[in-house]
Amino acid sequence: MSKKAKTIFMCNECGYESHKWMGQCICGAWNTMVEQKIAASDAEDKRGRTLGSRSTAVKLKEVVSSQFTRIDTGIGELNRVLGGGLVKGSLTLISGEPGIGKSTLILQTAANIANTSGKVLYVSGEESEEQIKLRADRVCKGDIENLYILAETNMENIEAVCQDLNPVFLIIDSIQTMYTESLDAAPGSISQIRACGNLLMRLGKTAGIPIFIVAHVTKSGELAGPKIVEHLVDCVLNFTGERSRELRILRSLKNRFGTTSEIGAFEMEEEGLVEIEDLSKSFLEGMAQHPEGAVTTALYEGTRPLFLEIQALTSPANIGFARRSTIGADSARLNMILAVLERKAGVTLINQDVYVNIVGGLKPEGTSVDLAVALAVYSSFKGTAADSKTPVIGEIGLTGELRNVQNCDKIIKEAARMGFERIIIPAGNLKRLKAKSEIPSGINVRGASNLREAISAYFSQ
Repeated sequence: MSKKAKTIFMCNECGYESHKWMGQCICGAWNTMVEQKIAASDAEDKRGRTLGSRSTAVKLKEVVSSQFTRIDTGIGELNRVLGGGLVKGSLTLISGEPGIGKSTLILQTAANIANTSGKVLYVSGEESEEQIKLRADRVCKGDIENLYILAETNMENIEAVCQDLNPVFLIIDSIQTMYTESLDAAPGSISQIRACGNLLMRLGKTAGIPIFIVAHVTKSGELAGPKIVEHLVDCVLNFTGERSRELRILRSLKNRFGTTSEIGAFEMEEEGLVEIEDLSKSFLEGMAQHPEGAVTTALYEGTRPLFLEIQALTSPANIGFARRSTIGADSARLNMILAVLERKAGVTLINQDVYVNIVGGLKPEGTSVDLAVALAVYSSFKGTAADSKTPVIGEIGLTGELRNVQNCDKIIKEAARMGFERIIIPAGNLKRLKAKSEIPSGINVRGASNLREAISAYFSQ
């Protein structure tokens, strides 16, 4: 005998659920509680388990570890970000601004898997079959026999089609357009997004189907909808880039089957997204031999080191306060570096406008580029040519000391492979490398314990 539908109240701001209406939610918002009717079922819960069955605990040592079965997407950079390919039964959430290339990426992935692994179902709640066909004719190669398109927003209908088709890969574009008949709320609401996410999780885990879920972003660039969706999925990918540039960066923000903060690089061409295999070379191409205010630096992203160019420009401030402008760098971090330059290196920048740009559109998350920013500003202010053949890495502290950076040994090996003859690193990192005898031949590694020593070592020939 089935249970009656129950009524709950849910906050539109945070998703908090209550059995009674409240004027103010626990998140502090007023008048955001909305009545929701949920049809209860006594057959199965959201994980596919029969309700009423009793769970039992098992010993950890009795749990058998197994290797995850992965599906090759046919795109090397996407495989890298995912940790080696799509894991069967996994849920992957991909987000990005409109027009950045999300649909192009997943359509190319769907075409590759359809040609090699079996049937693929592309569910679109925003575009018609004709619109997807036009994009496929442009970005996909060959006759795709096993790629199926479904223009549907009802989750019950989608689940029925999946049972009949039995695909090896499922794409939902997008989660904000989907709805389930068990709720009275409109598509895109917090309750609908949560319920559809639970249904997709049950479908993927029980049938072993990897699922790609496309999500919208807010004006601030964050994922739209409740945070519960990010907690449900196994992998969260963020697709970024500027429409005026061809470069696109795919970053892993969460990955239960691989490395987080891994990035993949693509270039938007007329025929679709093209992989960039040597990202460091693309960042550094066009850099002058002895530029003024341009310094080469490196950071470790995911499982590979990246070399990039940091540019700085100082100009006398004519009116009012001096400006501090950054593209790709953290503005608060820049202000700290400028203060350290003034106190510890004797560089007076109070009447100077300072502009810092990270070439290529990449936004580093770590602090290993601090030293490069400081040297680029110093080079521009002093009018001294920088050495583009000498990368520098290091975090700057408030006392002017250079703090160690992670994966320094791998960065040095990559620098030697790329043909750099000299590199400047924190003295602490150099001491560890010498103790382990991990300094590669063919490159001069110099250490600096503070900002003054780094300036002296960098600008001395």
